[in-house]
Amino acid sequence: MPFTRLATATTPTCHLGLGLAAVGRPGYLNLGRDGDLGADRSVDALRARTHELLDAAYAQGVRYFDAARSYGRSEEFLASWLAARPDAADAVVGSKWGYTYTAGWSTDAERHEVKDHGLATFERQRAETGALLGDRLDLYQIHSVTPDSPALTDRDLHVRLAGAAADGVTIGFSTSGPAQADAIRAALAVTVDGEPLFRTVQSTYNALETSAGPALAEAHDAGLTVIVKEGMANGRLAGRYAPDALRGVAEETGLGCDAVALALVLRQPWAGVVLSGAATVGQLGSNLHAAAVDLDDDRAARLAALAEDPHAYWERRGQLPWH
Repeated sequence: MPFTRLATATTPTCHLGLGLAAVGRPGYLNLGRDGDLGADRSVDALRARTHELLDAAYAQGVRYFDAARSYGRSEEFLASWLAARPDAADAVVGSKWGYTYTAGWSTDAERHEVKDHGLATFERQRAETGALLGDRLDLYQIHSVTPDSPALTDRDLHVRLAGAAADGVTIGFSTSGPAQADAIRAALAVTVDGEPLFRTVQSTYNALETSAGPALAEAHDAGLTVIVKEGMANGRLAGRYAPDALRGVAEETGLGCDAVALALVLRQPWAGVVLSGAATVGQLGSNLHAAAVDLDDDRAARLAALAEDPHAYWERRGQLPWH
């Protein structure tokens, strides 16, 4: 794994990470978030919540923490937590560039983020991330690459990314949309001076959206660390929203639907880090039980039947409201 410090972690939860998309900004598209966060979405309230989650995750063995420029103040919240926790020197930090947060700390903005994979955006956002996280940044990813992204063909950008890698930052990319597999395979072909540019890939994979699985296996075989996001399908696999098959397996295991859903992802041999997107400490604790789920072949097969057509999945995701 490119993350040396993560690879040497020995805690049972070292393959579970914490993503900060749901708590770094007041609005997000997770189901049930209104009840999770309540009415107070002030900067101070979400900073305190983020720190509480980071404390709880670290205490339970989580070592990878994932932010992005478009996750509101997630980098700022993570940076202030790191500054206050010198004992967390082994924490591994990832962030992303390519989207600009535009909601102005509002939950009902017309647009919450704007995508741009151009070189100028990289230069600007790399400086912004550096000002907050400094040398604590381990991984910098292109945010939501699709097959038509100019980030796959911009040679000047590739050279700049390779320069960041030479300075010690691991370079990766994330994917979104129904053509994730195509984007992954295209990114695997990107080289600078004959060497592969990307060392990690972060993709959506869950019981409902499995289409990227074969390409993620190829990426793993090529030596990339695979990070899985949206293992809970933006809340569609949690609690009262979970499909009956998932509820049935959860009842059999005696654990929550969320733990079972994440356990299905952990079961994939190519999954290096699986992200929890918890918004509360209670959710985080339940998510971390994924490592203890007894998910045998029969139960896994029943969950595999939940997979949707990727175009239908992403269309539905695009219709989720920002809470």
